[in-house]
Amino acid sequence: MTMKTPKIFILSLFFLTFIVMKAQETLPIYSDYLSDNVYLVHPSAAGFTEFSRVRLTARSQWNGIPNAPSLQTLSYNSKFGEKGGLGFIIFNDKNGYHSQQGIQGTYAYHIVLGNIRNYQKLSFGLSFMVVNNSVDETSFIIPDPVISQIVQSESYFNADVSMAYHNVDFFGYFTVKNLLLSARNLYNKDYESLNLRRYLVSFGHYFDNFATKGSMEFEPSVMIQYVERTKEKFVDFNMKVYSELRNAKVWVALSYRRGFDNFDTKQLSYLTPIVGVNFEKYMISYTYTKQTGEILFDDAGYHQITLGFNFGGDSPRRFWNERSGKTNRMF
Repeated sequence: MTMKTPKIFILSLFFLTFIVMKAQETLPIYSDYLSDNVYLVHPSAAGFTEFSRVRLTARSQWNGIPNAPSLQTLSYNSKFGEKGGLGFIIFNDKNGYHSQQGIQGTYAYHIVLGNIRNYQKLSFGLSFMVVNNSVDETSFIIPDPVISQIVQSESYFNADVSMAYHNVDFFGYFTVKNLLLSARNLYNKDYESLNLRRYLVSFGHYFDNFATKGSMEFEPSVMIQYVERTKEKFVDFNMKVYSELRNAKVWVALSYRRGFDNFDTKQLSYLTPIVGVNFEKYMISYTYTKQTGEILFDDAGYHQITLGFNFGGDSPRRFWNERSGKTNRMF
């Protein structure tokens, strides 16, 4: 890889912001990025660590009810060369008669700044994906000329662009999702175009045993979302707590999501507790999401299981912590 590569890569990211194509929003944004799965939300996280990550998630609502909302994802990301990272995501998202399936491929480039005692890294990521959207009308029995009683489907291309900055225990991400601007509305006979561009900003700090002077480790973080078309805003307030055991690390997380818009003072809110454990190269977590507040679409909760496996390295990337005189893990 030549020295021109990062310049060409960065320029291509800015060039893509001017492209307008028919595209479809891809994965919905839940709180599963807290389950050691940041790449699922931010492409610039691909290949950040020395080892490869595989993550499998299964999310469901209204267990036992046919056609209930569900989502499954399979993701992989790994270091590529000295500074590169590669990843892919396969997903299946279903909600009633509507479903979408897609595959996403990612390339990331990581630039190390500073030195080993003042570890800093600047990362850029670019994802391209193809999505198939479908509406199953085969079981509709209401006579209506609009209903064709077939499975209607459309395939779209899309892209996400992302950058990240890490400074020892601090981390920050900025991502633009659905960069190719528009989608086709399958529920409109004229296939109305929709702008689905979404902006994400995440930042947080990791406090290790030395900083907290105890046996617990803490990771507070915030994620802000802005949806361009609807002007909706969402903020996640997160706290993740780790505890070291002899051969494992147990952790719990709590996320509170609050929605903001310009039309109603009664806003959407969600509360999400997560519990997980990392054992050697394996990870498992359980996530439960409950809608709260005065606006309730339903009274059911969402359940999610995440399974993970790390390989290709002995441990996450480590850096020298000058304060404690030891090496700590880098996210």
